[in-house]
Amino acid sequence: MFDEIDRKILRALRYHPRASFRLIGEVAGVSEQTAARRYQALRREGVMRVVGLINPEVHGLARWITRIRCRPDRVAPLADALTRRPDIAYVGLASGGSEIICVIHSPVDAPRDDILLRQLPKAASVLDVSIDLLIHPFGTAGASEWSGYGGHLTPDQVALLTADRPATPTGPLQPLTAEDTPLLDALAEDGRTTHTRLAELTGWSKARVARRLDALESSGALSYDVDLLPERLGHHLNAILWLRAAPAHLQRVGEELADHEEVAFAGAMSGDHNIMVVANCLDAEDFYRYLTTRVAAVPGIDAYSVSIRVRRLKQAASLIAQGRLIPPGPA
Repeated sequence: MFDEIDRKILRALRYHPRASFRLIGEVAGVSEQTAARRYQALRREGVMRVVGLINPEVHGLARWITRIRCRPDRVAPLADALTRRPDIAYVGLASGGSEIICVIHSPVDAPRDDILLRQLPKAASVLDVSIDLLIHPFGTAGASEWSGYGGHLTPDQVALLTADRPATPTGPLQPLTAEDTPLLDALAEDGRTTHTRLAELTGWSKARVARRLDALESSGALSYDVDLLPERLGHHLNAILWLRAAPAHLQRVGEELADHEEVAFAGAMSGDHNIMVVANCLDAEDFYRYLTTRVAAVPGIDAYSVSIRVRRLKQAASLIAQGRLIPPGPA
C-alpha cells in the first residue's frame, strides 16, 4: 500500500520531475535518503515512471486522436501491434473491449489513408475508424495533469519546488541533431537521469549537458512526464469524455476542465465533439459524482458522450504489463 509520504513524493514530481531528492524530501517531510528509497520503490513496483518526451512538432508531426472499432475476436492482436509502435501513444481498450482509442503522431497534412494504412496491419478486423486532430492541449505543463491521488502540498512547498523551474517554453522549437540521440534515449528511459550519467553517455561535459537540456526545455522541444498507474493508487475507473462547446466558450471550458483534479488530460480537437477529457475516478459512483457536479457546473457544454476504458495498454512513454509500467520494447 502507498501512504501519504508516497503521494507527496508523486505530487512533488508533478511540479518538478527532476527535483533533487533533498528537495523532494523537504516537501514530503522526510530525509533525502528516505525520499530516494521511496521513489525507487515506486519506480521498481511499476507505479510510476518519469520520462523525457520530445515534442512531436519538432519532427513536423501532429497528434491525431483515433478511435478504431474492431471485431471483438481480433481486437487483442491489433491493439498489441499498435501499442508497440513508437509513433503511437496512450493506447487503451474501451466499449467493452471492442474499441481501441489511441493517439497517432503523423504530419498534419498527411492523407487520412496514409495515417491509417501504415498503422493497421489487419484491416479486415477493423469495422469503423474515426480520426480527429488534437488542435490544442489545455492547462499548464506540470500543473494540469491528474492530481486526484492526494498528497497535497502547501503553496509554500509548491513555490519551493518551482522556484528554479524554467519559465513556460517560449520557442521556437530547438531542432534535434544526431548528437542528441544518446541524451534523449537516456531521458526516455529515465527522465531523472543525472547530468553526470548523461555526460558519460554523450561524451560531453556536465556543463554542456546542462546547456543543451536548458535549450531544449526552454524552447519546448523537451518536456518531462510522470507516467502513473491510477489503478495502483485506488482509482479504478478511467473515462474519456467527448464534449462539445461553441467556439466562443472553447478556451474557457477547456481550461476549467483541465484544472479539475480528476482530469489527466483535456484538449481541443476536430470533429463533432471538440473537447476530449480523460478523467480518473475511484469507481462508477465517484465518476457519476464528477459528471453531475463538477462537469455539470461548467457553463458552455452543450453535448457529451462517454467512453469507459476497460484496459490500459500504453501511457505517454510506458507500456502496461501485469499491472506495472515498463519501458517500451522494440518497435
